[in-house]
This record gives sequence, C-alpha cells and structure tokens, in this order.
Amino acid sequence: MNDSSLDQKIIPITPTETDEIFRNSKDGVNMGPSDRNKKSVSQKKLEKRIIRLTGQAITDFNMIENGDKVMVAMSGGKDSYVLLDALRTLQKRAPIHFDLIAVNVDQHIPNFPREALENYFKSIGVPYHIEDQDTYSIIQRLIPEGRNVCSLCARLRRGILYRVAGELGCTKIALGHHMDDIVGTLMLNLFYGGRMKAMPPKLQSDDGKNTVIRPLAYVREYETERFARIQQYPLTSKGICGAGENLKRQEIKDLIKTWDREFPGRIYNIFMSLQRVSPSHLMDSRLYDFDSFSHVLFQPKKNDSSED
Repeated sequence: MNDSSLDQKIIPITPTETDEIFRNSKDGVNMGPSDRNKKSVSQKKLEKRIIRLTGQAITDFNMIENGDKVMVAMSGGKDSYVLLDALRTLQKRAPIHFDLIAVNVDQHIPNFPREALENYFKSIGVPYHIEDQDTYSIIQRLIPEGRNVCSLCARLRRGILYRVAGELGCTKIALGHHMDDIVGTLMLNLFYGGRMKAMPPKLQSDDGKNTVIRPLAYVREYETERFARIQQYPLTSKGICGAGENLKRQEIKDLIKTWDREFPGRIYNIFMSLQRVSPSHLMDSRLYDFDSFSHVLFQPKKNDSSED
C-alpha cells in the first residue's frame, strides 16, 4: 500500500465537524424541517464513513474470508454495538458469505444489564450467546482493594472468549478496538514500557487456535461515540465494575483529546506511522543488520508477541 492510497482512505475529520447534529434536542422535536434534514444528512454521512472505513480495514488486512464464522465480542459498550452494526451491514453487501454471532461474557458484575443486552440481540435478529462466568468474584478475591483490576479482568475475559469461540466453531473473534485504542496503546508502551508496540489489526493467539480481528481500526472514538448516541443503544454504564479507568490509560486519552483540539491530524499521522516503518532508521538489530545493512527476519520471544 502506498502512502497516497492510505491518505485517501482515512481522511481526517475533526471532532467538531459533526457536532451540529447534537446541538438541538436528541429526538428532533424542537427542530425545523431544515434542521431535521441537516441532522439526517449528517447522520447518514457518519454511518457511511464508519461502514466504509470498517470495510477498508477488513479488506486491507484480509480480516474476514469466505465461510468465516465471526464472533463479535459484545461488552455492552458503545464500540461493540457500533462494531456489530457495521459488520451486519457489511454482511449484507459483501461479495463473500460469512456468519456472525454476538457473544457476551456475563462476569457477574453487579447491575450489569444482561436482560437489556439480550433484548437488543433479539430485536435485531442476530444469533447470540451469553456465557455465564463469575470472574468478578475471582478478581475480588485476588486483587487487593484499590488496585487496578482491568488487566486481569481482560485476560480472564479473553481466555473465556477463546474457549467459547472453539465451542461455537468460530473462525474469527472481532473486538471493538478503534484507532484511539491502537494509538493509545502505542503511546502507553512508549511512555511507560520503553518499547514500540501497539495493537495489531489482526493477530493469532499464542497457541495458534484463534484469530482476533479489529475491524474498527480506521475509525476514531469520537465517531463511535456519536454514532452510539444517534442509535441510542442500551449501553452499559461506564465504571459499572467500580474499578474506574486505568490512570495511565486515562492520561493518554486526555492527551489524545488535547491533541485533537490543538493539533488536528496528529493522531492520524501517529496511526499511519505504524504502516510506514523504516527499520534501518531505528535501533533494533533484530530487525536490521547494521553490519551488512540488510533487513532481518526474526522470531520474536513470547513476551514480545504477547496478545493485545
């Protein structure tokens, strides 16, 4: 893929460009005919953009192939709903056949709206499975109060999804991570881990049995936020587990928002740099032989290829 084609596929827009559709009442009751029409056009443009970028990411990284059965991991958050909507739309339009099944892991978190999630699946007619696993009590037992639990929680949930994928015959596991997650992970590793590592759009589990895909890789978080508000999904409340946001990750999120305001396009440039890597201009001798001035193919250690 050349640079110009990449620029054409992901055209940066600023968070304020679609704000106008939310300036009036959410249901449009207080809008005049021209305002309602403007809202409708803006909504359609946003939906079209999300579908286009999702389809482009799937194509660029060959995420979904003919005959695949794709598990859509549904946390109940905005990104998973947008992902499911986008994949259902693409399923109808794609020149290949693939199946979808929405899967949620009920971790017994207090006040989790399981019934609302089930009702939503039934209302749109999507096949679904809810896996009942009490990981909440395990986390409460293992992690001292006040310590961050997000990492352990995610690992437990990921292991459950891998197992369930095998039981359901799923060939791909689709997660709702978007561009902000990918860039944020890169910056977390740079700032706090001393390594250049992000979230890949497609990865294979360490045992080789599962393939994880991230179809929203080209979509920004403010776009999923707006689309979720338009669609009025029955979202799970943030912080329902009581653990709160990881402080370092929240710091990165705040930094991304600041850059979006003050330096439009910076996040896109960081993201595109992940596809324009020049090993000869870095310092990793595992990637480039500085004696022979040639690129090196190497097998990373297990902790280098750990799943994200």
